Amino acid sequence: MSVVANKVAIEPKSFPAYEQAVVDSNCVLAPLDDSVGALIWTDYGNPQGLADAIANNPQLTFVQLPFAGVDAFSEVIQLPVRFACAKGSYREPVAEHALALALSLARIIPERVKTKTWGRKFADSLYDSKVLIVGGGGISEELVKLLTPFRAEITVVRNQNIPFQGAKRTVGLEVLGGVLGEADFVFLACSLTDKTKGLFDLETFRKFKPTAYFVNIARGPIVVTGDLVEALNAGLIAGAGVDVTDPEPLPDGHPLWEAKNIIITPHSADTNAQVIRLFSERIRENLAAYQGLGPWSGLVDPELGY
Repeated sequence: MSVVANKVAIEPKSFPAYEQAVVDSNCVLAPLDDSVGALIWTDYGNPQGLADAIANNPQLTFVQLPFAGVDAFSEVIQLPVRFACAKGSYREPVAEHALALALSLARIIPERVKTKTWGRKFADSLYDSKVLIVGGGGISEELVKLLTPFRAEITVVRNQNIPFQGAKRTVGLEVLGGVLGEADFVFLACSLTDKTKGLFDLETFRKFKPTAYFVNIARGPIVVTGDLVEALNAGLIAGAGVDVTDPEPLPDGHPLWEAKNIIITPHSADTNAQVIRLFSERIRENLAAYQGLGPWSGLVDPELGY
């Protein structure tokens, strides 16, 4: 059986919105067999299933992955297939969530929602603050836009030391330790790779100002969780807001739940409804590109791991 250029399979679970996106792209939704050249993979938690699907269907030339981070697929993306992920698709809701966490920390909301007494008056402000963003992708781009009204002085730390629009300064990851001590707010928005796994450990947190706030909307394993607990309880940092943890889900009774000045949200910066809607748009974009009708979005570089 020969490959049909516009036949596309969705595995292992489909949604009506994804199927409509395939139809809107003038492609034909089909079961995965040797006539299908493109695959939309929907299960982030099953990289082995994807590896098996590719091994059983060597005619595949394009695979669309479901989320922005592809760390779970680090071995699969080495296969000789074009991979795209959803990086950039969820930038707006995730950046919005990061901003909400930062504002909540600065207004000591973790303390106020628990107390039953009038208490102290305290507030920090994002206005005219110094902000450090680790990561140079779509979430960071959107976060810079959201921070613009606050007149924040923004430094972006990224793999490539090239200018980042809206940032006052861009530096390479290798000098992270030299700039952390300047920041009032540190946002973690980078990919999980061999370079970034465990990047934020106790040594890193010791370089923060004790008045600085830390927000992680990237991936849990970039942070050494036990060290974050120690940094919070020892007052090395003023507070932390995390939407991702290691382990995840964070077990009941874990010490992070009881750490000082912590906000933990359950990986909810983008909800299922948002993901389905926004991923459908990415499917339309990349199926057009697959047919030679537009540019690719979110292509994965197997060497970089994102």
